[in-house]
Amino acid sequence: MDNFIVSARKYRPATFEMVVGQDTITNTLKSAIKNRLLAQAYLFCGPRGVGKTTCARIFAKTINCTNLTENGEACDKCESCLSFNSSRSFNIHELDAASNNKVEDIRSLNEQVRIPPQVGKYSVYIIDEVHMLSSSAFNAFLKTLEEPPPHAIFILATTEKHKIIPTILSRCQIFDFNRIRIEDIVKRLEYVAAKESVTAEEEALHIIAQKADGALRDALSIFDQVVSLCGRNITYHDVIENLNVLDYEYYFKGVAAALKGDVSSILLIFNEILENGFDGHNFVAGFNSHLRNLLVSKDEVTLRLLEATPSVKQKYLEQSSLCPVDFLYSALEAGSNCDITYKNSKNQRLHAELWLIKLCRISSSDDNSIQKKKPESGRPDDKVTDFPLPSKSEIIRKEENRKNEAVAPAGNSIPKHNPVIEKKVRSFSVKDVFTENTAPSEISSDAADDPSSAGPVPGTARIEFSGEAFHASWNEFVESLKGEGARVMSMFRSIKPEVEEENTIRIHLSNAAQKDLFVLTYKPKLIGFLENRFTMPPVDIETSVDLSENDQLLYTDEQKYNYLQNKYPVLKEFRKSFNLDLP
Repeated sequence: MDNFIVSARKYRPATFEMVVGQDTITNTLKSAIKNRLLAQAYLFCGPRGVGKTTCARIFAKTINCTNLTENGEACDKCESCLSFNSSRSFNIHELDAASNNKVEDIRSLNEQVRIPPQVGKYSVYIIDEVHMLSSSAFNAFLKTLEEPPPHAIFILATTEKHKIIPTILSRCQIFDFNRIRIEDIVKRLEYVAAKESVTAEEEALHIIAQKADGALRDALSIFDQVVSLCGRNITYHDVIENLNVLDYEYYFKGVAAALKGDVSSILLIFNEILENGFDGHNFVAGFNSHLRNLLVSKDEVTLRLLEATPSVKQKYLEQSSLCPVDFLYSALEAGSNCDITYKNSKNQRLHAELWLIKLCRISSSDDNSIQKKKPESGRPDDKVTDFPLPSKSEIIRKEENRKNEAVAPAGNSIPKHNPVIEKKVRSFSVKDVFTENTAPSEISSDAADDPSSAGPVPGTARIEFSGEAFHASWNEFVESLKGEGARVMSMFRSIKPEVEEENTIRIHLSNAAQKDLFVLTYKPKLIGFLENRFTMPPVDIETSVDLSENDQLLYTDEQKYNYLQNKYPVLKEFRKSFNLDLP
């Protein structure tokens, strides 16, 4: 029985051209070899399985090749290339820094660097996982790394660049490897499947590429795992069953139920997912990714951000056309909050179910808002105005005011008194409201219902100002402030205003905070209320803060002592007897 070789080793790239997804780096390295601009040290950093060690080996093989091709690749025919392919080359030295991370190991390496190569021009030292070296080992390696012999080239590879000390980084040319795109991984898997005579669905390979998370080595390992289970025919359902991946059809069904506001269906879908053994948090994260894909499918400009097969893209396009953008925004916000708080929840299933119910409510609220915008009558000539219609009471007041102005004689006008400034009220017609395209600025139900608004109320007669009339109308002013909150209402109900001589109204308040609130906010409203109700000369509204004995604040020790001494005279004798003093 022949020994099985995993695909990650069997199909490992042997030339720069075969490297997947790192075109910028491979082109730079080939150009450096071609122009003989080789540095003494390189640092290859990036995620796992993206080709760092592979590129280091190809680079070491190429610089020792005696017969380079026109595109800068190794010939695979010279003695150096043949010895490299058969793993018997003495010009390439690989060192695992995870198991050789002491100062003694670096000293041994420094002594080995002095020996020139027997065949070829360069001795290449590949140190993998270099971030595992200790601080002492890094310091011992500095001098050799900065000024090595002419025949020595160091290639350091690491997945954690931030753990390498800056003095090492400054002595290297740094190449950052990228995560491999899903499209590139799928093409490589199709190539391997063709070489192995394996028939695979495109969606199945796409799921493998997504599971690999940008690492080609992981993708090839998953491919071998699926082949060992499914044989020579790989289907989408076999892949999701073997890899324990949630079928994207659940997400499409979930969004469809949320759009309909069908709470029962979406909860049953979630229950089926849990019964199949899937983690609820994975479903939440996958559903959010599905909503994100629907959002990017709404615009052709962002459609390229969708990583899926053509058939799945078509499904996304069909469902995205049914989803309002506001729904997707609200659903993504709710899903993100659920994802963040899921692990901290005591009842995680209930937490996820409440999130799903909220998605259904988002759709229902959107439908209700649309219905409110439609005219109640089904007649085609009904039009929805863009401005609020006046209330019934306002229409009656406006009509009565118009009639009074037409009937009243010219000389019977209401005298004006300072500082009241009467505003001219334009006549009102119900017909004008439905015929004009713009709403008159005077129409405001809020202003009509607010008794403290400036200007006289149409249809009402003002009376002479007096103390009794003011006290009689004070409760009416307080009731007009109901919408200001319970704290404000409590403050005004406790106020007992006094009308003094010379037209002065004094407002007694409990503290300075109430005084500031009254002067800044409610004093202008009270003035407008008085001008609305009374014909009066200029009135002065004064405020005072009355602190009772219980409300007085004692700050210093002396104030506290004086207060207690006045209340308990024996305290003075007690202090004198024991010769006590204040701290």
